[in-house]
Amino acid sequence: MDGETLKRKSRAGEIVYGTMLSVARNPRWAAPVAALGLDYVIIDSEHAPRDRGEIADLLAGLRGVDVVPIVRVPVPRSHHVTMALDAGAQGVLAPYCETPDEVREVVGAAKWRPLKGELARRAVELGEFPSEATRDYLLARNRHNVCIIGIESVPAMEALDDIVAIDGVDAIFVGPNDLSISLGVPDQYDHPAYEAALRAIIATCRARGLPVLIHHQTAELTRRWLREGARFVLHSTETRAVHNAFREEFGAIRAVAAELDGGTAADVGESRETI
Repeated sequence: MDGETLKRKSRAGEIVYGTMLSVARNPRWAAPVAALGLDYVIIDSEHAPRDRGEIADLLAGLRGVDVVPIVRVPVPRSHHVTMALDAGAQGVLAPYCETPDEVREVVGAAKWRPLKGELARRAVELGEFPSEATRDYLLARNRHNVCIIGIESVPAMEALDDIVAIDGVDAIFVGPNDLSISLGVPDQYDHPAYEAALRAIIATCRARGLPVLIHHQTAELTRRWLREGARFVLHSTETRAVHNAFREEFGAIRAVAAELDGGTAADVGESRETI
């Protein structure tokens, strides 16, 4: 799959599946991720301490498998967007956007690279280009690029109508931890205020034909909001998945050891990762 196909499928209402890579650096991670049958992965560079070379290496590995590589950039700025795309990403997730101006800057870099500055602004806001040949060239050059905008605060929700009206936005991302904190109900994902916020975001995006991806960490929450309309599934991280898999398997092994008087079978608990 490529970015253009991912956009087409998600806009048509088909469900697409992905996860976030929070600490993986070695490009050999591409093969086991691809074996899961995922459509895309997001490489985090907002919270994860990765440098440009490590991101480029991961992207190089992912180019050899049928998974669309997207980078969560550190901040919603054009320079970071173009660095990710130049390294081989087929899309970006711009975190914590709160104003239409921030979003237009991201869209200009994602959709009309390498235009910059005033020319990029004119392309996004006015649809003006140096020539029709330039426009056609840039459309072809950037056709795979997926532009995902992060809505993670109350001010972002208040600006959402204007944000989703910007041509070039392909999907809306919700960061549950940040959003719940902004709502005053940290990590309370069953709180009425949080649930109402998600429903409002989904309804606003649905009216514009935009898919929503909510980065929940448990299968129960991901399944619930899939039923509520989040068709662009972004579930968990590779570190949380490894933790939970080992927790389950070693829990079963330790239970046998406890039966044999070989020690206790204490539960190590859920992963505490927040990303």
